[in-house]
Amino acid sequence: MRVLLVEDDPMIGEAIQGALKDASYAADWVKDGQAALTTLGCQHYDLVLLDLGLPGKDGLEVLASIRAKDNPVPLLIITARDDLDARLRGLDGGADDYVSKPFQMAELLARMRAVLRRKGGMATPTLTNGVVSLDPATKEASVNGGSSVQLSNREFSLLQALLVRPGAILSRSELEDRIYGWGEEVESNAVEFLIHALRRKLGSEVIKNVRGVGWMVSKNV
Repeated sequence: MRVLLVEDDPMIGEAIQGALKDASYAADWVKDGQAALTTLGCQHYDLVLLDLGLPGKDGLEVLASIRAKDNPVPLLIITARDDLDARLRGLDGGADDYVSKPFQMAELLARMRAVLRRKGGMATPTLTNGVVSLDPATKEASVNGGSSVQLSNREFSLLQALLVRPGAILSRSELEDRIYGWGEEVESNAVEFLIHALRRKLGSEVIKNVRGVGWMVSKNV
């Protein structure tokens, strides 16, 4: 999944971006509110992490602009402002959750997973299409309730992208967009290599190829 991090502190931003990449997210980082709005205008994101104390446009202004455009992207506020008024203004303004600095990355990642579940209408943490199941917390997958197998970060990212939209065909560029952030080198056969690795681990029928269009997993049965 692709995440936009909006954070002006270079030390905090670098640490969070690195942790997100380690957790299998394609993470892009901008340092001010206007850059965030410009980026959201030309790139799809699955989630936004938004600091409030930004130069230029304040985080609450950015949030208001995002929601004014009816953009439903899941959004978590991450900020040192811990007063009740700031929390209420953020949540009432359309944020999905609020995390106060300093925080542990494990908690932030868990809150991100919870927000994504709620936005996706899922009551349980496991993604499944009725055949293959994927646990975002452990990056383990199983087929028809069998033994779980551990996936690499990018194997997990690709399978997650497909399971979020079972029945939908995702093209090579759409899958690359979910897996790689800005500046990351994408090899020409990276998607095929990852699909081959997933089929070896989970079975050849788990991911279906629609010739000339892309790949999919079957819709829930």
